Amino acid sequence: MLAGTKGSELNEVAGWIAPIATVIAAMMTAANLGARVTGWGFVVFTIGSLCWSWIGVSSGQTNLLATNLFLTLVNVVGIWRWLGRQRGYEDGGKSAEVASRRSSVPSLFTATGIPGTSVVDAQGETIGKAVEALVECGTGTVSYVVVAQRTAAVAEVLRAVPYAQLSFACDRLTFKPGCAAFEALPPLTDGDWPAAPAAVKA
Repeated sequence: MLAGTKGSELNEVAGWIAPIATVIAAMMTAANLGARVTGWGFVVFTIGSLCWSWIGVSSGQTNLLATNLFLTLVNVVGIWRWLGRQRGYEDGGKSAEVASRRSSVPSLFTATGIPGTSVVDAQGETIGKAVEALVECGTGTVSYVVVAQRTAAVAEVLRAVPYAQLSFACDRLTFKPGCAAFEALPPLTDGDWPAAPAAVKA
């Protein structure tokens, strides 16, 4: 009787942990807040898939068990990729950034750090966020940066900002002509970005 009660309690605990862990892990990985957060998201996913597997075993649901054993394997790969290899890349880039600020060489920042960086005007007022940088194949220089500007709660407008009009810093990009000039740039169409940015009107 005690064994049955204990098993029932474990099932109830697993029944709560499984969906909660799955929801939290989904938010952590979807947020794209860097290798560590994404990696720990996969750790939480693993806890969820193990709990779902336990529920599958205890309830005799072979399909639930098989699915979540496979998902556990996928989650382990995710942990290796994001808490192992990708975290190492991220830490290496961060160490180069820090080292460059302590030396006489120009300050560095990682190219993968451009998306998500705030874009401000000369007075420091926020214009939007960088979402992508387009690089010229021949020279390796940035041609333009795509900047997203929020226009409503969820709506956003994308515009291509010429590299020459941007000042790069470690934690922000400054668009020298200002917000009015930014809003004068033509909005980009989803999935159809230009080969070169439009000219910025002074």
